[in-house]
Amino acid sequence: MAEQKNDTETAEEKEERVVKHTVKDSVFTSLFKEKRYLIQLYRALHPEDTKTTEDDLKDVTVSNVLVDDIYNDLGFTVGTTLMLMIEVQSTWTVNIIFRALMYLVQTYREYFRKTKQNLYKSKKLKMPKPEIYVIYVGDRKTRPEEISLSEEFFEGKDICIDVRVKMIYDGKNGDIINQYVVFTRVCNEQVAKHGRTREAVQEAIRICKERNILKEYLSSREREVVDMLMELYDEQEVLRSYVESERYEAENAANIKTAKRFLDMGKFSIEEIAKGTGLTVEEVEELRKELLQTV
Repeated sequence: MAEQKNDTETAEEKEERVVKHTVKDSVFTSLFKEKRYLIQLYRALHPEDTKTTEDDLKDVTVSNVLVDDIYNDLGFTVGTTLMLMIEVQSTWTVNIIFRALMYLVQTYREYFRKTKQNLYKSKKLKMPKPEIYVIYVGDRKTRPEEISLSEEFFEGKDICIDVRVKMIYDGKNGDIINQYVVFTRVCNEQVAKHGRTREAVQEAIRICKERNILKEYLSSREREVVDMLMELYDEQEVLRSYVESERYEAENAANIKTAKRFLDMGKFSIEEIAKGTGLTVEEVEELRKELLQTV
């Protein structure tokens, strides 16, 4: 049952509740929506380019290709280059290649629409050259520099289409990528201490500002960052509860099946079956009644 709202809820509390349930950015996308940080990201990836400025960066981020949920994808163009970035919090999976492919296709579709190019005419399409990156902030020990569709799914065979994703882990000491990765680790440390709570988020922000980690961004967007992370933690808690519920249902179904088999055998008492399957005596008794009714 949903918890009833207090009639004395303040205007600030109402605003905070509305913000929490409408914000969809992650800290990752929020940070790099600002060009002063996006240019730092680009220079971290292409230090050889000293001429590109903030004005040369064009945002082409597609609002969540897969589901209506918190997303952490980023797309921007620099001259004739299209750069796509995906952030992965902790779970390593090569399936990210397919997410990158879907994101790339959708980004090109939007690009052709905006540039008024027709896919069905004979004129050759013009498109920016793609670069795909994944920033991984988990604890995986094996860290390949690149993963590809061909290598991961087709044993390196020559296939009609391939996707190559460059992997980024820690960045270089002090650059914007490194600061972001450190920020996520501090958040994880505080969650381990305080749980998925507002206290954990606020403490993580305090520590990062003291250590000059994303200090300017966190100082100017602190409340927004707190809301975004609390939204993320809520989503994770819902997922955890769902997984546990599914596991419980599967285990319970197996126990019921075993109990019915024992009842059919007629060699064990209700108490023995309950003890052996983990069901209650009452549950086994109900199963016994159901079986008798079907005879």
